[in-house]
Amino acid sequence: MDVDGFRGLLSEEGARALAEAAEVLAANADPVAAATALRRSYGPELTGAALTMARLRERGRAKFGDDAERMFFTPHGLEQSTRRSVAEHRARRFARLAAAPRPAGPAGPAGPGRAAGVEPAARSGAEDAAGAVPGNGLRVAEGGCGIGGDLIALARAGFEVDAVDLDPLTVEVARANAHALGLAGRVTVNVGDAASLDPAAYDAFFADPARRAGTGRRIFDPASYSPPFDRIVEMASAAPAACVKVAPGIPHELVPEGAGAEWVSDRGEVKEAALWFGELADGVRRRATLLPGGHTLTPSADAPPPTGDPGRYLYEPDGAVIRAHLVAEVAAEVGGRLLDPRVAYISSDTLADTPWASAYEVLDVLPFSLKRLRAALRERGTGPVTIKKRGSAVDVERLRKDLRLTGEHPATVVLTRIGARPYALICAATPHPARSHS
Repeated sequence: MDVDGFRGLLSEEGARALAEAAEVLAANADPVAAATALRRSYGPELTGAALTMARLRERGRAKFGDDAERMFFTPHGLEQSTRRSVAEHRARRFARLAAAPRPAGPAGPAGPGRAAGVEPAARSGAEDAAGAVPGNGLRVAEGGCGIGGDLIALARAGFEVDAVDLDPLTVEVARANAHALGLAGRVTVNVGDAASLDPAAYDAFFADPARRAGTGRRIFDPASYSPPFDRIVEMASAAPAACVKVAPGIPHELVPEGAGAEWVSDRGEVKEAALWFGELADGVRRRATLLPGGHTLTPSADAPPPTGDPGRYLYEPDGAVIRAHLVAEVAAEVGGRLLDPRVAYISSDTLADTPWASAYEVLDVLPFSLKRLRAALRERGTGPVTIKKRGSAVDVERLRKDLRLTGEHPATVVLTRIGARPYALICAATPHPARSHS
């Protein structure tokens, strides 16, 4: 889909085509027959665009909930966008700035922090009123806005957002999303390079540098981000307050001095890491956050956790905890110990209530052997089996096939190492799971 094709969806005819396409998909109609029928009314180009967008809206519900029914997407933009729960968490942290108002930044020749050489999109006072969100008067520059997941959350929190993105179609989609959600009066989106923004001209700066190559492959080297990591850090450091979204696997040694890194997990899945600068850094070097509950864990342990033999319970820390190097804090909270100092499994003789780990009751501990493990599971009448591993080289799918289990009772098998030896722990879910996402 190109820009002209997308704009066709914004017309009255496009809205009708999109509504009919959504009805067709909801009815599970034959896709070929449905497309043929729509083409008679709307032609092939608009029909194709409408069906594609209707499918993307269905997929978008996982990230954006009911908002997805009014939003617009591109396949790449939806995949890379920040899900609503994470964007709202970040906007709440930005909102701390409202407690200490500061004068607005100076306006340059091209407007307040705008990319040079581009004109702002028109703002609509009527659409701002439709949003009905009390503004706090603070202004945020956003580099690499994508389809607008973060700018929507920031605008809803009352910020004025000036955003840029390099891709013209993505800019059109972000503008359309702000309009569809009644936020266009607080949002300006232009085609431009994030590096052309002046963060010092704003109250805050947010950047989501591109982390995929032109082929769609993920980029793991921050130096290959676009803009490059060093340039983004330089810009963030120049702002009164800033946040830079980065990949969860960012090495700790790359976290700039004075900045704080936060790893965010949503319903047990690590979604991203963010670096916080200036007034939003708050002096915390490492932080793990769990959504939707909003639990936050920061460093407190004075020493590495002890190691010891498996106890009655096994704790698997949330991925954000592991990424943030806060396993010792969780071990202290549950009164536990590591099975191996290099592996993030915690064992304890008591069951503790914690949001930071999933807990399992240990039923058996075996030096790893396919024959012994299979015999032990069959003796328990095991059928459905969940296999987890950390510190193990075993091929999980191959093991699942080789076990050839036919029983009815579920079990969890944890593959790990203790010292130099591989082990298998047969576990069961605890009566009340330790982790709570609420």
